[in-house]
Amino acid sequence: MRGLKLLFVFLLAACALPASAGNQQYEPLAASVQAALSKAVSDAKPQGTSFSSPLEAVDWLSTMSERLSRRIADRKYRIELLRAVHYEATRAGLEPELVLGLIQVESGFKKYAVSSAGARGYMQVMPFWVKLIGHPEDNLFHMRTNLRYGCVILRHYLDIEKGDLYRALGRYNGSLGRPEYPNAVRAAWKQKWNYTPPQAAKNGKK
Repeated sequence: MRGLKLLFVFLLAACALPASAGNQQYEPLAASVQAALSKAVSDAKPQGTSFSSPLEAVDWLSTMSERLSRRIADRKYRIELLRAVHYEATRAGLEPELVLGLIQVESGFKKYAVSSAGARGYMQVMPFWVKLIGHPEDNLFHMRTNLRYGCVILRHYLDIEKGDLYRALGRYNGSLGRPEYPNAVRAAWKQKWNYTPPQAAKNGKK
């Protein structure tokens, strides 16, 4: 009986563990950059689709939904999340599969994940960003809000680093100069979320 109690306590503690990923570091922004980022996170909800065709939408969503099913059981919610990831990533000029890899490493697809430093949600966004470029009512646990902030921030770091993804990911994670995090995201992206469009696969392209 004592052993069962200890096991229960261990499992309870494990479920309450915060996200272990690092966190973005506050850096002063030029007024023009701050204004541009503020505009980027404040746009209205999408009016259309981010997919190039209905065929791509069906294929990408079904492929990614199957891969995500072990982490998120609710199919309807999986599709909603995947549509949002695809839209926000595409809008920010990022590959959706890269963002999925980042989410896997940052939060393990846990909507309410919180790091030891207070980073929140799927993409582990630090709350200081809300004060810096957002609005007081922005909720970083809200799915689309979290994805919007996360994608805008990663795009910002990519711009700072002139397209160097390795360094941009280091900035995103607060571990600039260390290889562990960029390598982990790239591995998750390429091994779990890599995607070949139907037409490219038919033509034997990667």
